[in-house]
Amino acid sequence: MLRTPPTALFRRLARLVLACALASSWPAQAQLKAPTSPESDGVNVGRSSSVARLIPAEQLERTAADQYAQMMRAAAAKGALLPTDHPQMQRVRRIATAVIAQSQRFNPRAAQWKWEVNIVADPQINAFCMPGGKIGVYTGILEKLKLTDDELAMIIGHEVAHALREHSRERAAKNALTEVGAGLVTSLLGMGDVGRMAVGAGAQLVTLGFSRANETDADLVGLDVAARAGYDPRAAIRVWEKMAAAAKGAPPQWMSTHPSSSTRINEIRRHLDEALPLYARTRGVAVTDLPDYTSNWGEPIR
Repeated sequence: MLRTPPTALFRRLARLVLACALASSWPAQAQLKAPTSPESDGVNVGRSSSVARLIPAEQLERTAADQYAQMMRAAAAKGALLPTDHPQMQRVRRIATAVIAQSQRFNPRAAQWKWEVNIVADPQINAFCMPGGKIGVYTGILEKLKLTDDELAMIIGHEVAHALREHSRERAAKNALTEVGAGLVTSLLGMGDVGRMAVGAGAQLVTLGFSRANETDADLVGLDVAARAGYDPRAAIRVWEKMAAAAKGAPPQWMSTHPSSSTRINEIRRHLDEALPLYARTRGVAVTDLPDYTSNWGEPIR
């Protein structure tokens, strides 16, 4: 007896046919994965999702660049865009530049991105990196968390990792699969239309939510690139302790999809043995000779 509703069954069939079409008809694109190089060390991360191939990367990056430009123009019109000579702007750009220099090992396309870094005067505790390397930091996260350089590098590394691992592209593709549904089968012969629909499904790239798996992936990739850039990966623990304290016990609005601070901290601790040698190398010392991480809040972290 057929227990699956016909519509649901048809949607499954649509996705199956689409997967076959992606594998056989679309131009192959290199999968993003944990890089292989003469350096066998580094934080152990897995492959990124292949469903992102539904959307052409270049198309999503153009959309992101347009949205980012609109956001920055709107901020400038309100007098909320910090000037280039502002000390915080210089600090954020210096740290971002160091992190970005380590990004190509996780996504070779990053070498061609036109990276931008700006700070917007806004009280929310937030930062982002859109596809194509468009970084935004809000003054709220700098002022309320009183971030050290190492802690700020962990946040920038995390946000850059979302772009490197193409999480927005993956999420937009999944949204498109859900929204197109059964009607997708009839569109398979015109994949360009599907691609445009997919970009539309994920057009608001700043507010596009990430899954828990995406967030964990960004934590680990961010840990790797920030440590290679010369920043102490133990600072990531302090970041999430500060985040939890700022929430004052109230569940953040993104708790439904984001891992809790304690979960993230535990996962970060599990990978410190992989990240600390990267940081120690930048200091020219052995891991055992690294001093404890000290912040402006909380106890030193060994």
